[in-house]
Amino acid sequence: MYFKKIGVIGGGTMGQGIAEMLAAKGLDVMLVEKTPEKLEYSYDMIETSLDKQLEKWGITQAEKKLILGRIQKVTHFAELSACDMVIETITEDLEAKKQVFAQLDQVCPSNIILASNTSSLSLTELASSTMYPERVIGLHFIHPVSKVDLVEIIRGLKTSDHTFANTKRFVEEVAHKKGIMVYESPGFVSSRMICLLINEALHLVEEGVASAEDIDDAMRIGYSFQYGPLEMADRFGLDSVLAALERMFREFGELKYRPSTVLKKMVRAGHLGVKTEEGFFKYDKDGDRI
Repeated sequence: MYFKKIGVIGGGTMGQGIAEMLAAKGLDVMLVEKTPEKLEYSYDMIETSLDKQLEKWGITQAEKKLILGRIQKVTHFAELSACDMVIETITEDLEAKKQVFAQLDQVCPSNIILASNTSSLSLTELASSTMYPERVIGLHFIHPVSKVDLVEIIRGLKTSDHTFANTKRFVEEVAHKKGIMVYESPGFVSSRMICLLINEALHLVEEGVASAEDIDDAMRIGYSFQYGPLEMADRFGLDSVLAALERMFREFGELKYRPSTVLKKMVRAGHLGVKTEEGFFKYDKDGDRI
C-alpha cells in the first residue's frame, strides 16, 4: 500500500503534532476540525511550532513554507475519501469517537485504514460502529509527536493482518518511528505505566512528602526524564489523565488506578495544565513553562 495523503481528524495538541510531523515527512495532510475557527486556530498553532524551530535554526524559512503548504484545512468528512489513511485524534470520548468512525465509514472506501490515536479506549468497540471492523486499528502517538520515536500499534479483536502489516510499514518506513504491537488492554502499555507514575507523584503532593517542583526534579534529573511526572500531566491535560485513570480503575478494579484526590480537585477548579495555562505549573500561550 502506498501512503501519500493522510487525514487527521481533530486539531488539538495531538492532531497538530501528528499533522506537522507527517507534513515534515513529505506527506500531504488533510486536517479536519468542527468549525473554520477551530481549524484556523490549529493551523496557527502548527505555524507557531514551526516558528519556534525556525528561531532555533531547526528548519529554514523554505522548509516552513513547504510543511505548511502540505497541510490542507478541511471541515467536511467527504473530502477524506481521497486519503490513504485517516487518523482520528479527538478527545477521549468513546461515543464521540464512535460517531466519527461511523461517519468515516460512509465516506471512505473499504481499503482505507481508519486509525485512532486513543490512549486507553477499546479499539474493538470503536470498530463495532463500522461496516469494516477489520480496517480499524489504534495508532497511539506520544506527545511531543515530533520528538518521541515510538508509536503503539493496537490491534482490535477484528483488526486484519493486512491492516496491521500496512500500518506497521506506515509507522516504520513512512513516519520513521518504532512501532510496537499491543493487544487491546485498557491503557495499552505506555498510558497504563505513565498514568501510574503520575498518580503516585500526585499522592506524594497530597501527602506533603515534597513540592511539585522537587518531585519533578527527582525524576527529571535523577532518572533523565524529559519532563517530570507532574509537568507531563500538565502537558497531557489533567482532565485526560483523570479520565484515563478512572477508565482503568473501572476496567481493572484495582486500587492502584484510583485517581488521587488532588487530581480531581485540580480538574474541578479548571486547572487542566498547558491548555488552560495553569496546572501544577504555569505556562504561556505557546505552552512554554513560565
